[in-house]
Amino acid sequence: MDLSLFQKPQVNLARSTPGRMWFVSICAFLAIFQSSLGDGFHSMLIALAAAAGALGTELLFNLKTRYFSVKDGSALASALVLALLLPNSLNPLYAFLGGIFAMAVLKHSFGGLGSNWVNPAAGAWLFIRSAWPAAFSRGMEGGHLVRLAASLEGGLRDAQGSPLALLKINGWPDTPLDSLLSSFFNNTVFAFTGTSLPRGYLNLFSPSGPGIIADRGLLFLILGIILLSASGSFRFWLPPAFLFLYALLVRVFGALPFGGPLWGGDVLFALLSGGALAAAFILVADPATGPKSAPGYGVFICLTALAAFLFRYPGMDPYGVVAAVLAGNVLVPLIRRTENALYYEKRRTP
Repeated sequence: MDLSLFQKPQVNLARSTPGRMWFVSICAFLAIFQSSLGDGFHSMLIALAAAAGALGTELLFNLKTRYFSVKDGSALASALVLALLLPNSLNPLYAFLGGIFAMAVLKHSFGGLGSNWVNPAAGAWLFIRSAWPAAFSRGMEGGHLVRLAASLEGGLRDAQGSPLALLKINGWPDTPLDSLLSSFFNNTVFAFTGTSLPRGYLNLFSPSGPGIIADRGLLFLILGIILLSASGSFRFWLPPAFLFLYALLVRVFGALPFGGPLWGGDVLFALLSGGALAAAFILVADPATGPKSAPGYGVFICLTALAAFLFRYPGMDPYGVVAAVLAGNVLVPLIRRTENALYYEKRRTP
């Protein structure tokens, strides 16, 4: 007779699930708040609409199950992360519908928190983008990522492969604040390394036009990342590993689409635009929709980083990093099946 011992995969994190969800909510809110300061608080309206849709749907399911799951913060966290991924000039109605879709379809139809196979915020983002592509495109019109894609379609190229150089041709602002701060850092921090920071990069921390809310709230998003890392809310090595692989691919091949050479990619621009930081620290680090073992996460991160580069650069999709996370989620069931066979199903024959 065969005796089988099934050891279920465990995810051991320093903070409880409600604790992680509320921390993610705080971090997302901070970035949304920064974006709101530059757009008349329209970003905040989008976040409130997404939260209303998600929390309202969650309460309706609570009436059926008689379990008050709103208090665990997962619905609010998903809504605010969804808001981070949306254009700041999008009609809030679409965010409201996305919040409903995230809870009703992507969370509760699969059995609730922890049973969903795809990140609810990223899945809801895809739902909005696929269901109303014209409205989504209008929300991105005039943003620097859209202008960059238009420059490439118009045949513009740069010998150094610099996306910022192409943006400057199309009106990327050379603000006094950027000039002042760039000079300050070049005369202090970078003076010790023998390098200099070209003008224009610091504008990425406070873009004035339409764009992804996460990109418009970079300063507070980075602050939120520090809080999340200090709280032990996820495996601390996952985001740096993802960003390192993504940045390495950008460094080696990222200049080619812009007319530059190998090893000429602009890593700084890649990390500070396109929702890369939001994807790395909030989506990739979501334990519910990722593998369970360190080797499994290694495979997941490698595949996701590769997809992020291919979608963002050869594909020229401003949201390539977010789409890559969804592509990685699709492969997670296969990775988990392999994990179970290799690590968690131990068979013993007497």
